[in-house]
Formats: sequence, C-alpha cells, structure tokens
Amino acid sequence: MPRDIPIAIVKGAGDLGTGVAYRLWKCGFRVLCTDLPKPLVIRRAVAFASALYDGRIVVEGVQCERVFYADEAIYLWQRNTLPVVADPVGRVVESLQPEIVVDAILAKRNAGTAITDAPCVVALGPGFTAGQDCHTVVETQRGHDLGRVIWVGSAQPNTGVPGKVGGEDAKRVVRSPRDGMFYGRKAIGDLVKEGDVIAQVDSEPVRATLTGVLRGLLHDNVPVRAGLKVADIDPRGDPRYCFSISDKALAIAGGVLEAVFSMRESWRAV
Repeated sequence: MPRDIPIAIVKGAGDLGTGVAYRLWKCGFRVLCTDLPKPLVIRRAVAFASALYDGRIVVEGVQCERVFYADEAIYLWQRNTLPVVADPVGRVVESLQPEIVVDAILAKRNAGTAITDAPCVVALGPGFTAGQDCHTVVETQRGHDLGRVIWVGSAQPNTGVPGKVGGEDAKRVVRSPRDGMFYGRKAIGDLVKEGDVIAQVDSEPVRATLTGVLRGLLHDNVPVRAGLKVADIDPRGDPRYCFSISDKALAIAGGVLEAVFSMRESWRAV
C-alpha cells in the first residue's frame, strides 16, 4: 500500500466502528482501529475489536490483526491487513498524525477527541457538537435520519432504548443479572428459545429474553457489572445476519464517507 495514501484512525472497533473502518478500507484508506485492551464487544463476530482477544479476525473478507505499537501498522498495511491496537487514550493519533479521525467509541459523551486531532474529525452519535469538538457528526439513531451528516449542532440525544430489529427493541438486549465474571454457554449464530440459558455470570444463569438467533455475546472471562449488556438476540431468526456487517453500521459508515470526501480538500492540503 503506497505511503502517500491518507491514514484514517477509527477510535472504537465494535460493530459500528468496524462498519466505518471496513468502508474506509474498501475505499483505499490506510485504516488503524483502536479500542480498550479488553473491549466489551457484543457483536464480536463482526467486530475488529475481537482481534485484541484472538490475535486476528476476518470480517467480510477484510483481515484484521492486533498490533502493540503504532509503527507496526505500516507493515500490516503493506500486507493488505487492517491493524487494531489497544489504545484507550488515543496515543496513536499523536504518533501517526492521521488525515482522518473517526470517534466511534459511542460513549454518549466525548472521551477525549478534539477538532485539532486531524484535518478531518468525524464523531458518531450524541455527546459531540459539530464545529466545536469535531468537524462533523453522523447520526446513529435508527429512523429517518440514520447516517445523516450534521455540520452544525449535535446528534439526537440517547433515548436509552435500543432500536427495533424484527419488531423488538429493549427485549432483544440481554443484560447481566449481577456483578461478576462472564462465561458464554451458547455460541453466536445459535437458535435459542426464550428462557434458555445462554451464559452465566459467576454461577448465576443468564437467560434468553426472547426466541431468535443469538446475534451477539461477550467474550468469556470478562468482568461485568449488573445491568450491563452482555448479549443480543435477533428475532428474525436468520443466522446469516450474525456474521455480516449490519445495515445500521453500513448506513453510518456511508455518512462518514460523505463527511470525509466532502472535506477532502482540507486533508489533502496538509
């Protein structure tokens, strides 16, 4: 991969951040993802963050591998491989000086991104104001405005209610019954019935909240707190959806691409 291709850093490599990184990568950018050392990623079959546990993952034909230092990314780019690094505070932004930074952490607040981080800084969802802490915001709330690019102001506030999938919203999300260590008892893609034991936190069972396909599940040996989202059930019942990037992630990624290419003259001039 030529060295003059712009670098894009995507902070947050869960399913939505992976959708963004995937589309930037497919458009020819040199992409590096960052996340926590042990990210709480639910849709781990389609999240580049899973490489931080397993060393590597392939999502829709794109291979991602874990690196430990920013300069290792150069070698992976030359091998046509997307790197991910454990970097909770975003040190790689300073060391690589990218043309593009995308904050896909989805913390509902700004966890440290600044409009001065790069010539093009894009943030996903609520907690950011376009023109203040980023150049533009992309709407993440399901509905008419999903994926819309916001050049002035902020995204819709967080409702606390998951978007509907297959007619279900809050019920499709499974939460931890207590504080403790998480262990899965089913696999992503399994068909489950309401009430089935799909995991446990310490010795307490975690049960399916509805009938469908287990679309997402935390990694094993991860400490969780009571009420934390630990699994996601898709009532549509099609296992294929578990192993491909979601419509929501691709719509948001499309908004990011619109923002990036709208600002291309500014990052080309740097």
